[in-house]
Amino acid sequence: MADWIYILNPNKDTLDGEPSDKETMRRLAQEEPELDLWLSRRNRMECGDRLWFFFTHPESAVAAVAEVDKKPWDDPENPGVWYLVGAALLTDATQALYRAPVTRDELGLGQVRSVQKVKPHALPVLLERAGL
Repeated sequence: MADWIYILNPNKDTLDGEPSDKETMRRLAQEEPELDLWLSRRNRMECGDRLWFFFTHPESAVAAVAEVDKKPWDDPENPGVWYLVGAALLTDATQALYRAPVTRDELGLGQVRSVQKVKPHALPVLLERAGL
């Protein structure tokens, strides 16, 4: 199993037309946890991997988590999207992270890219804060 940081910029990114902020993710975790997310490259994601959602604004922090339930695939019907990956938000863990997000400083994040592996020193903090 691998852990990935998935970057969301609420000022630019949307989730099915909705803002990609931590409030939307918390609501989706309760009401509609299944997501298909865009990837700029296929990565080596497998079912069971975790996606930790890092929100760039207003506070730079991880405040939601999902589990990959479909390996990345091509989307030939949408030429603007390179790949998609299926994931399901973890309701209780997302609620816990919503209440106590993990900040950029706690993660030791440098340059922020769209998707990157969680640094080994940051994983214990994420797991504890999410109650996993």
